[in-house]
Amino acid sequence: MNGTEDDLRFMRRALALAQEAERQGEVPVGAVVVFEGEIVGEGFNAPISEHDPTAHAEIRALRAAARRLGNYRLPGTTLYVTLEPCVMCAGAMIHARIQRLVYGARDPRTGAAGSVFHIADSEQHNHRLAITGGVLAEESAELLQSFFRARR
Repeated sequence: MNGTEDDLRFMRRALALAQEAERQGEVPVGAVVVFEGEIVGEGFNAPISEHDPTAHAEIRALRAAARRLGNYRLPGTTLYVTLEPCVMCAGAMIHARIQRLVYGARDPRTGAAGSVFHIADSEQHNHRLAITGGVLAEESAELLQSFFRARR
C-alpha cells in the first residue's frame, strides 16, 4: 500500500467527500488540502450542480484553502484527491505552489500527473509538485467504476 498513515487518513476524508459528490449526482471525486497536519480546504466535484466547468474537487478545495489561509499561494501544503488530476487542476496546483500531490486512482484518459500528461512535475514549469500516486487506489477506482456502471 502506498502512502503514510497521514496520507491514508486524509485520503479517507477525500473518499468521504467523493461519496458526497456521488449522492448529489456528480462524478465521485473528492479533495482536501492539508497544511501543517490540518485540513484547510475541502471540495468535491460539482460542475453539474454549480453550472461551472471549473468546479472540480481540486479547484474547490484550493479555493477554500486560499480563503482560509488568506493567500492565493499555498506553499507547504499537500493536496489529496481520489482521482489523478486533469490538466486544468494540475495547472491550478502549480500556480498555487502546492508542495505535494497525493492521488488515489490513475486516470488513463486525462491524467496530468504522469498517466497521460506530465503537467504536475514538468521541468518546464518554475514550480513542480512532489507526487505520490496510488493511495487507496482500489477504493477510489471502485467508487468511480460503480458510479459509471450505474449510469449505463
